[in-house]
Amino acid sequence: MTRAEKAERIQAILDERYPAPPVPLAHDDPFTLLVAVLLSAQTTDERVNKVTPDLFAAAATPDAMAALGEKKIHGYVRTCGLAPAKAKNIAALSRILVERYDGSVPRDLAALEELPGVGHKTASVVLCQAFGQQAFPVDTHIHRLAARWGLSNGRNVDQTERDLKAVFPPESWSKLHLQIIYFGRECCPARGHDLATCPICSWAATKKRIREESSPATPARRPAGSAPARARPRARRRGS
Repeated sequence: MTRAEKAERIQAILDERYPAPPVPLAHDDPFTLLVAVLLSAQTTDERVNKVTPDLFAAAATPDAMAALGEKKIHGYVRTCGLAPAKAKNIAALSRILVERYDGSVPRDLAALEELPGVGHKTASVVLCQAFGQQAFPVDTHIHRLAARWGLSNGRNVDQTERDLKAVFPPESWSKLHLQIIYFGRECCPARGHDLATCPICSWAATKKRIREESSPATPARRPAGSAPARARPRARRRGS
């Protein structure tokens, strides 16, 4: 089965399971989505959704966030991973949005990536989920599943993004980004997953990969008729 054939079958399964996947991060507009996605790095979406209601109640616009300042922002997001750096970046990018973009979030990938703390994945999420532009953000779930399903060699997220864009139609990228994330979380975890019974891995993964990931590690079996391994002598106790 070619990568394109796999992709078509995978897309059909995901469309059936997740016909209209919601954005997992709570937000009201492009700015609050930008902040939420920035906060989600090395932090669960659940944790982000717990801290952003109070943060956005205090400052829901770039002007208000810039006025709130780094120290107070940190007070709201301190339970998120890398909170000091994130608070600093949120304050800085808010000032830039006010000074350079009249308080609006730019709709350009390069402009977004120039903002403090905003990498390619974060910028891509904002483009596709806030502005409806076709992008294929690759997070850890998507990166590992693309490799597990044989859609990419899994060397790095940039290569994975290129490989996925090559086999899926552009109009499906934004939706697939969410569908694969939900499937990875709910049906296809990184560890303790039986690929042989998975609705996608069971046929998309190679037999070698299914054996490697599905079979628990067991001691090597001793060939029939061979002598058992000699037990190690016990260490002598001092004084004996």
